[in-house]
Amino acid sequence: MRYREIEILLVEDNPDDEFLVVRALRKHNVSNRIHVVRDGEEALDFLFCRGKYEQRDCPHDLKLILLDLKLPKLDGLEVLAEIKKDERTRGIPTVLLTSSNMQEEMLRAYVDGANSFLKKPVDFDQFDELIRHVGYYWVHLNQKPDAITLVADEPEERELTFAASV
Repeated sequence: MRYREIEILLVEDNPDDEFLVVRALRKHNVSNRIHVVRDGEEALDFLFCRGKYEQRDCPHDLKLILLDLKLPKLDGLEVLAEIKKDERTRGIPTVLLTSSNMQEEMLRAYVDGANSFLKKPVDFDQFDELIRHVGYYWVHLNQKPDAITLVADEPEERELTFAASV
């Protein structure tokens, strides 16, 4: 049996949050290869093997993308839209990690194909536990077929609506 590395892409511009996520993933043995990029443009370059990442092997076997919402250059929602519209990357589970809990952003993320939308806890132990659970679920428990082929209908503009609960 051939050994395959478990790879995760972390898209995070805050060095403190990056440190905490990487530390938690390693501490809980969730992944043995964590790639970190620090803005939305670099994330897309990494995923689509262009720019400084053109020598990478594409397609790749990422098990999970952890994506911050507030990023320089392109925000997390713009990156998510690009990930989910490309057949090479749309099957990669993508979890948004953010300090925001704005319902409009959450709605847009789910409409655009996010697999999960999580608010980063302020408490260190809660943050550690969140990353442990997220990583363990998406990397070790979640099942997906060996090959995913999704056929999209004609692209049409989607309208986002938000209804406040009363």
